Amino acid sequence: MVEQKLGLDWAPQQIAAWLVNTYPDDPALHVSHETIYRALYVQARGAFKRSLVAHLRRRPGYRRSRSTTYATRGQIVDAVSIAERPPSADNRAVPGHWEGDLLIGKQGTQIATLVERRSRFVVLIRVPTADSATVVAALARRVQQLPKALRQSLTWDRGKEMAQHAQFTIATDVQVYFCDPRSPWQRGSNENTNGLLRQYFPKGYDLSNVTQQQLDVVARKLNGRPRETLGWKTPAEVLNAAVASTG
Repeated sequence: MVEQKLGLDWAPQQIAAWLVNTYPDDPALHVSHETIYRALYVQARGAFKRSLVAHLRRRPGYRRSRSTTYATRGQIVDAVSIAERPPSADNRAVPGHWEGDLLIGKQGTQIATLVERRSRFVVLIRVPTADSATVVAALARRVQQLPKALRQSLTWDRGKEMAQHAQFTIATDVQVYFCDPRSPWQRGSNENTNGLLRQYFPKGYDLSNVTQQQLDVVARKLNGRPRETLGWKTPAEVLNAAVASTG
């Protein structure tokens, strides 16, 4: 079971917690994350070791530096401040409030990322160019596919890719709220998810050849991995439960 979860890119700590939650009355099936790491780095050998260790995240932090992107930030006409975002978004009380960003790869390549605040459920969207018309159209098409209960709000930074936010709101009936300048921490869930995505798309990675199908596979992996902040439930489980509770 440990090998299977490692193959799905689960971290040893996630696997250890999942085993306890799944088999609470069978200590024989419990194993600590330290034991998993020791098995991989000390006991495992050869091709078996390489194939499993390759699934581990190499470093805990992959946050994208914003210093190279400030030049693309500027005034957004008719931007609604994050300070006006409804309390239900701030306290994660109801599902459907999203944070979004562009994950930047090799120069001129990017993908759009959406993270639902309550569940940390991620949606990845292929965008061939970063101009506002292309990004907004791609986001609108994807958001329109969501159940109405999951279309509450979207929080973005000051990137010019959302200059046409009014068109997005008209198409989706979803209000866009903008972070304060140089304040990516105001979209903390999205920043954290973008860090996780660097396991699959390292800095400088050419994203132009990544298909939507490939993005969907990565999203399913992230949405199917238990998260400590969710009490070791998966984003998919939390989102499904939240939607069910809304009727």
